[in-house]
Amino acid sequence: MLRRPMPSLVPDRLAEHDSDPIVACEGVAKRYGDRLAVDHIDLAVPAGLCFGLLGPNGAGKTTMLRMIYGATPPSAGIVRVFGLDVTQHTRRVRMRLGVTLQENALVEVLSAVENLRIFARYHRLPRVTSERRIEELLDFLELRSHATLPVRALSGGFQRRVAIAVSLIHRPELLILDEPTTGLDPAVRLALWERIRELRSAGTTVLLTTHYMDEAQRLCDRLAILSAGRVVADGSPAALIRQHLAAQALELTLPAGEDARVLAEIRDVRTLRMGRRLVLFADDATALLETLRERGRTGDPSAVVVRPANLEDVFLALTGTALEGDA
Repeated sequence: MLRRPMPSLVPDRLAEHDSDPIVACEGVAKRYGDRLAVDHIDLAVPAGLCFGLLGPNGAGKTTMLRMIYGATPPSAGIVRVFGLDVTQHTRRVRMRLGVTLQENALVEVLSAVENLRIFARYHRLPRVTSERRIEELLDFLELRSHATLPVRALSGGFQRRVAIAVSLIHRPELLILDEPTTGLDPAVRLALWERIRELRSAGTTVLLTTHYMDEAQRLCDRLAILSAGRVVADGSPAALIRQHLAAQALELTLPAGEDARVLAEIRDVRTLRMGRRLVLFADDATALLETLRERGRTGDPSAVVVRPANLEDVFLALTGTALEGDA
């Protein structure tokens, strides 16, 4: 059973100016030798939202996160978190944010509880406070049944829960999640989605990268799509779909050479070629399908699909690639 967020999970304090973005990147670039991994990005993450960074392999997502939490200095530009220059105030910034990396940064020979105690000491929490928060997190992430087992004995899903619990031990104002559910089974993913929603509702700002389009569309209030180190689009998932495509999609299966014939005399329709599939975007895909049927231009009639346009369509249209690998 899913539990409601507990008041004690609310961050101890919020950013000094709630109207200001909790993360502000101005002209941020990162160069590794001759390779420009991040190309002078401007980015603002409002407080209290779930904000996603999407991008194909090498787009710069993880590099952006590393600069935001102070692990990598920018080659140019400035990164401010809580209004502070991260390169100048790294320790102050890190004490107010939590980070869950792609690889779990846990002591595998120790139990979940022992890992939580270690990170509580890192954040200089008094013992009474840390023990109370450990108890809260065991319930919040449903870890109590596995709390005393060595981390190396836990399944991937439980290890991920422990990693997230560790990043929450000090009640951060900003929680950074780098591909938090990659490799997890669907049931565990859904459970973690619910926890992320509860954290956001309790006042925690969440910044995440993900390889799952459905995850981004369901969790993120706003997101930025990165390609070749640049932001190519940003906004809410619904706004991006409206801006770049249309409300509905019509999928047809036919050879690429048939595109011009199918689209002859069709106006104001955006298209996307995906292998053998031609996708047409319109506000009324059913009406468009009837028009094409009347003209005998639907290709294989048994393979026709009418569906809502989604974030994956936008991603493919803007980046020209499927979302896979990491940055």
